[in-house]
Amino acid sequence: MLADILDRACLAPSVGNSQPWRLVRVNSMDKRAAVMENFKACNHDALQDYDGEQAKTYAQLKLAGLQEAPVHLAVFSDGDPEQGHGLGRKTMPEMLYYSTACMVMSLWLQARAREVGVGWVSILEPKVVGDILEVSSEWPLIAYLCIGYPQTQDNAPELERLGWQARSSEGRKVIIR
Repeated sequence: MLADILDRACLAPSVGNSQPWRLVRVNSMDKRAAVMENFKACNHDALQDYDGEQAKTYAQLKLAGLQEAPVHLAVFSDGDPEQGHGLGRKTMPEMLYYSTACMVMSLWLQARAREVGVGWVSILEPKVVGDILEVSSEWPLIAYLCIGYPQTQDNAPELERLGWQARSSEGRKVIIR
């Protein structure tokens, strides 16, 4: 099923059909442990940014499924892929990153359609993760994903359910000019 999810996700659109995503499945327990240690250090530092009730709430949030997830997938973006021949990148080279993010979203939708959960761990140092996984320094980390079956099925985001922040209509504003 994972191979099918990945195959379908890689059909995502990309600038100039460059397909800049580079996927690293992290099976090594040593490498997973190193990523978890980086998460713990970054999470501890992030906690220092909050105080009072917000710090208490933050400390109780489950911000990563690194321990439980059977699949760890690091997603990088190749800064100069041969595919696409540079089309659409001269004035907006960041489109490679956006293309990679589109692939991640496609992966997420493919997984959720099969009731497979995906968690996007962003409390990491990208360069450290790249070093741990021994990838090219020309590949910035776009996403570190934990993939597996969730303990519970719920359409409401966990951060909303746990009182961190409710969804608002701000994200749905459309400006018409």
